[in-house]
Amino acid sequence: MSTSTSHSPSLAPDRAAAPVRTAVPRHYGRYIYLAINTAILVFLLAPIAVVVVFALNPTPFIQFPPVGVSLRWFEKFFASRDFMQALGFSLEVAVLTTVSATVLGASAALALARGNLPGTRLIVATMLSPLMLPAILTGLALFQTYVLLDVGRPTWGLVAGHTLVTLPYVVRTTLAVLHNFDTRLEEAAQNLGASPLRTFFEVTLPLIKPGVLAGAIFAFIVSFDQFPVSLFLVSPGNETLPVTLFNYLKFDLDGTIGAASVVSIVLAFVVVIGLDRTVGLRSYVKL
Repeated sequence: MSTSTSHSPSLAPDRAAAPVRTAVPRHYGRYIYLAINTAILVFLLAPIAVVVVFALNPTPFIQFPPVGVSLRWFEKFFASRDFMQALGFSLEVAVLTTVSATVLGASAALALARGNLPGTRLIVATMLSPLMLPAILTGLALFQTYVLLDVGRPTWGLVAGHTLVTLPYVVRTTLAVLHNFDTRLEEAAQNLGASPLRTFFEVTLPLIKPGVLAGAIFAFIVSFDQFPVSLFLVSPGNETLPVTLFNYLKFDLDGTIGAASVVSIVLAFVVVIGLDRTVGLRSYVKL
């Protein structure tokens, strides 16, 4: 018997006819992500680089590439009596503002989080409103208020104005920490015989310290660099560093402005690093 072999058509798809798709390696997405973040970082740090070059350039104007490196503008800045007086006054105001804003802001945050006050959301929105208003309008409003009260432009008035614009930072950062606060820890301490005052200093305050410290840092930096409010509230001969720099720019423009800016930037880093070394800021706020 003879058998005939028949070939049935193949059920598998014709792979040769299918279009070839080139898969993009997944690591390309990572490279794109890193490139975008690097570009954003360069964009944010570029002004600082320009200021540093301006401060170290021996010529009295910005020049790229720089012709050399000189400290003449730093010497002029530190030798100027007006700049040194303004720097000291700015530090004084910033320290007083930081203390007042931290105490008031942390206390207000605790009251809002624990007090069950009516209209809490409205109160929080009101306390955060200085962040939404232009600072120059806040300074003008405070100036007019002081004129109506006939109090002049005292130092405490300037500190009060700075406290007004820095208070929202402390309130917001402290409320963020209190949002996840476990009140059972306080109850346990009180059940063990601790007084409310001792419970606050030994249980509550250490746990909310991250928010309080973060708000204090923001308050110091914002107060030290505050210009619009200070412009209306400083008195002649008792001016902050930003106002002194503004008046200096009216008549001259040289590397002294860059040197003063570098000093301000370094001072902000010193404050953050100092807090990190003294109270362990990195372990709290994950810097």
